[in-house]
Amino acid sequence: MSKESQKQLIENSRKLIKFDYPEDHEPSDQQKRLSQPPLVKEPSSSEIIKLPRDFQNLKLNNDIVNVIYSRESHRVYTEEKVDLSILSFLLWATQGIKSIRGKKYATLRTVPSGGARHPFETYLVIRKVEGLKPGKYHYLPMTHELEYLGDQAKIEEATGIALLDQRWAVSANVIFFWSIIPYRGEWRYAEAAHRIMLVDIGHVCQNLYIASEAAGLGTCAIGAFDREKCDQLFDLDGEEEFTILAAPVGTISTKDKDQEQAFYAFLKDED
Repeated sequence: MSKESQKQLIENSRKLIKFDYPEDHEPSDQQKRLSQPPLVKEPSSSEIIKLPRDFQNLKLNNDIVNVIYSRESHRVYTEEKVDLSILSFLLWATQGIKSIRGKKYATLRTVPSGGARHPFETYLVIRKVEGLKPGKYHYLPMTHELEYLGDQAKIEEATGIALLDQRWAVSANVIFFWSIIPYRGEWRYAEAAHRIMLVDIGHVCQNLYIASEAAGLGTCAIGAFDREKCDQLFDLDGEEEFTILAAPVGTISTKDKDQEQAFYAFLKDED
């Protein structure tokens, strides 16, 4: 890529961030009274797993000040198995539906979203979770269930390649992949939707950080990935639905603190 091309990309990205509606903007599809897109994707698999919803008995750190203070990124995982109820809690914390507004007009969830559009879908690569076989899954928030999307030959290798050979990520118990279906936001906000949706995915991932910390697990958001290969993992078309963010989650140990610090060794040479 030439310096001029890079400069143009940076300028375009800045325009997206500071976008303002022009005075003569066209009405959105919602304002045109066009049918709204589905709130969620329908299941495509016949293998459905009901998730437990009783979180009262989970051993969680409920001291919110301590949880927020302790939150940090973790890239070293011990690979002990995680209980299914903990994974259920993480899914609920990041995309759980609390209620439905109107006649399926909008879902009110555990995270905020502009216009309650919630344009994301949650996919998982499961390695070590009690009660689940390794493979690919899709979260069904309306019923709080998982659908099994099948195994994949050498799934760890394929996942590692999709995450640009960040092999530490593949040692996690489960890797969250969030896709975005842009039209859910565009239907309401048209050309202004995209900045809002970029903010919204931050809300989702921060809830994963907080929930993981409360559960004694570690996570680390990954923005550097091969989008096309991530899309291929879950048969996404890459246009109407595509990967927006990933985050491995795994068991951690205080004994691995030195290994964690090794990731930041380059800072020792900085002033």
